[in-house]
Amino acid sequence: MGHTVYYLTRIDRWKEFKDFLERVCEGLGFRFLEGEDAVIVLPECHGVEPLEIKKRGVGFVKTNLVEPCHSIYLLVLYSVSSFGSVELWED
Repeated sequence: MGHTVYYLTRIDRWKEFKDFLERVCEGLGFRFLEGEDAVIVLPECHGVEPLEIKKRGVGFVKTNLVEPCHSIYLLVLYSVSSFGSVELWED
């Protein structure tokens, strides 16, 4: 059975957030892709989708409760609140 994390983001300090997340990904050994209005985190966990975080918008990611990636994704998403706002819910 799968598990999905849903989120709504509004990141006001976009450049600072991208710099922060890139540094975190580097430390974790995750790949980090940067776009103009979104970033993507590519984890090393089997069965976990890449995490796309938009500057402003709604997103979702299937984690299937695979650890440690599920918990890392939650921490990353909640860290958005330091750069703007985030609403998060799970199913």
